[in-house]
Amino acid sequence: MANHKSALKRHRQSLKRRARNRISKTRIKNTVKAVHVAIEEKDVAKAMEALKDATSILDRAARKKVIHQRQAQRRIARLQVAVNKIAA
Repeated sequence: MANHKSALKRHRQSLKRRARNRISKTRIKNTVKAVHVAIEEKDVAKAMEALKDATSILDRAARKKVIHQRQAQRRIARLQVAVNKIAA
């Protein structure tokens, strides 16, 4: 365990950040799963709404550096392609 005052503070900060990041990552997984479920059901309206939510959450996570910006863009693009396939 850390002994220096600054190291103890850094440890506390890392625990807070980890908790915050885990919440965000769980939210990402759940919203992406909702898009996939809507795609499997071939429900275009539901898929579009879920995609809108997922896009917002992925962008927010990238802005907060929970995930990399390119990863967020890639995942949004892949979801968009999947939704477009069922819409056509």
